Amino acid sequence: MRWRICCPDRFVAGLCLLLAGCAVVSEAPPAYPPTATVEQTDSYHGVTVADPYRWLEDDVRQNPAVRDWVDAQHQYSDTYLRQLPQRQALRERLAQVWDAEQFGVPVKKAGRYFYSYNNGQQNQDQVLTQTSLEAAPQVLFDPNTWSADGTTALAAYYPDPTGRYVAYLVQEAGSDWRSARIRDLQTGKDLPERLQWLKFTGLSWRRDGSGFYYSGYPEPDENKFHDVPEQNTVFFHRTGTSQDQDEVVYRNDAEPDWRYAAVVTEDGEYLIVVVFTGTDARYQILARPVASAQPLQFLVRGFEHDYSPIGHADGALYFRTDLDAPRGRIIKLQPQLGEDALAQLTEVVPQQQAVLEDAEILGGRLLARYLRDASSRVEVYDLAGAHVGEVPLPGLGTAEGFSGGADDSQAFYMFSSINHPPTVQQLDMQSLQSTTFRRAGFNVDLDQFVVKQVFYTSRDGTRVPMFISHHKDVQLDGRNPTLLYGYGGFNVSLTPAFSITRAVWMEQGGVMAVANLRGGGEYGEAWHAAGTKLNKQNVFDDFIAAGEFLIAQNYTSPQHLSIMGGSNGGLLVGAVLNQRPDLAGAAIAAVGVMDMLRFHLFTAGVFWVDDYGSAEDAEEFKALYAYSPYHNIRQQDYPAVLVSTADTDDRVVPGHSFKYAARLQQLQQGQAPVLLRVETNAGHGAGTPRDKLIDTYADYWAFLLHHTGRSSGDNTGKPSGR
Repeated sequence: MRWRICCPDRFVAGLCLLLAGCAVVSEAPPAYPPTATVEQTDSYHGVTVADPYRWLEDDVRQNPAVRDWVDAQHQYSDTYLRQLPQRQALRERLAQVWDAEQFGVPVKKAGRYFYSYNNGQQNQDQVLTQTSLEAAPQVLFDPNTWSADGTTALAAYYPDPTGRYVAYLVQEAGSDWRSARIRDLQTGKDLPERLQWLKFTGLSWRRDGSGFYYSGYPEPDENKFHDVPEQNTVFFHRTGTSQDQDEVVYRNDAEPDWRYAAVVTEDGEYLIVVVFTGTDARYQILARPVASAQPLQFLVRGFEHDYSPIGHADGALYFRTDLDAPRGRIIKLQPQLGEDALAQLTEVVPQQQAVLEDAEILGGRLLARYLRDASSRVEVYDLAGAHVGEVPLPGLGTAEGFSGGADDSQAFYMFSSINHPPTVQQLDMQSLQSTTFRRAGFNVDLDQFVVKQVFYTSRDGTRVPMFISHHKDVQLDGRNPTLLYGYGGFNVSLTPAFSITRAVWMEQGGVMAVANLRGGGEYGEAWHAAGTKLNKQNVFDDFIAAGEFLIAQNYTSPQHLSIMGGSNGGLLVGAVLNQRPDLAGAAIAAVGVMDMLRFHLFTAGVFWVDDYGSAEDAEEFKALYAYSPYHNIRQQDYPAVLVSTADTDDRVVPGHSFKYAARLQQLQQGQAPVLLRVETNAGHGAGTPRDKLIDTYADYWAFLLHHTGRSSGDNTGKPSGR
């Protein structure tokens, strides 16, 4: 049983491309498109803060001046990027590697299998279905037919337990808003109803297929892509009826900021509603028998700990929790006890040295997925908690997406690593042995890459892990173009997994380094908390220390090092650029949270107070203001910077990147460029079409190689031909 709360994200073209990128030194900083400023100041706890680019917060769909400014920036950056000598060859190589069959993990319902599929050339994944593992698959959904530009995506799908219907969520232009529809498997057609204004919700069917539970919002006003939504409500939708007839299952009018995730246990016996207010795993739990007409009853009150539902068996509800276990354990509660259940909990699987990431009831057993030094380990227990065995994995990597029934003898999961392609495995729940069901066949020799895990010391003495991968022929001469990637927030763990784009980077002779910074979940809640709120500077220190380690170990040097991050990782890059502009020769800050004083005023930003704190608190304001990327830009020599966002991103609104790029262009004292790349008709990342992804990474890698490749000189030039 899984549910998600979203937060701000899963080479033989050859050395000749590096040699093609010799920079031409410019005598003066680039002349950027002009940006107007405004006389805007705000007072925070007695501190006056200027915000001269406040007007760039406006939605591009509603403010023509912002639209014109974005168009001018786009034209400037696009002209620059398209003239980079490596770009076209990189784009061709990315498209070539992408051109391979890719498969998702099968879901089995009522004897029928469902899984995602892409032939390697499709902008969006299809969903295939087959009546047995030996039967020929049929196309159930083909989102490639839903829009001309490929930007309408299938966000998720949910087969009903009877095998009659599949409910699914549709995403348009990358927005977090979803609409829900139902497809009849007997006719192959959709039912008439459309459910609107869904966000951060799944669809959970009753066992009889009569309908499903979901959470939704009232219809918003014209600022639906900008404002913070309120008054989330749990509904039950009965199949074949219109949305206005949906039953209100739970809402608390006194708590408009509460959000809900409603799930029905696989056996159909219990409805569980998880209540949350932010991105931290701190939940209240309500439950009731599905068949009961009684209101939902609290099992857990107070937003203090993680209680993630696993399932129902033998009259008990199983949960993963960090109650008295910061690395996680499995407990069970007796739901008939109501609020007394927590006081009488039973520990099933105690806390281990490794971090418990997820757990499922599969084949009558508990399958628990752990992280040990940021790599997957999978342990199996019986329902009483006795250890049964371990699922053997090929090595350092990521095992995820476990799928199967509580009574099925077979399950499925995905395994991949940096040098191991995504492989769907079929798992025998008795022998715990895996066999390959489907394997992606990318046109790249993964045996040419080496993967290692190292540990380095951060500023305060903390030991931090990092994965380093590169071509086996790379020499440690300090001249390798090296890309350091980080995130460091929201309890998100960066595990070794395959990436087409990173494989192409390494083919060019590039070194790829992924640092497991504090703020993530690699070592449990203590590791996460050490990178939040007043401790956020630890994340930046960890990242800086990772770069210094790569330089000290002669992988690279400052002029050949790039840094990159997205969303919370974009914030990371922005903060580090201000604090250590000498660390790297180039940087990519993608869809970043750049204004740390106002992030909570837009869309999902209100959730992030859990990790960041809020400028409304005096002590937290002081910490936020000290590192906020937008507010700490000063006149100094910055490396080459590519700021990337999307014009319809309603997770991290693009105003963050607009304001940051405008200020950085104004205050850059060096000759290296500051570019703003704005993707059109796209959002925070999910649902982005293949063609847009290929163009994006062709721009990214060409930009970084041009400014940090072996022949990049002093990294201060413009592309040849400008």
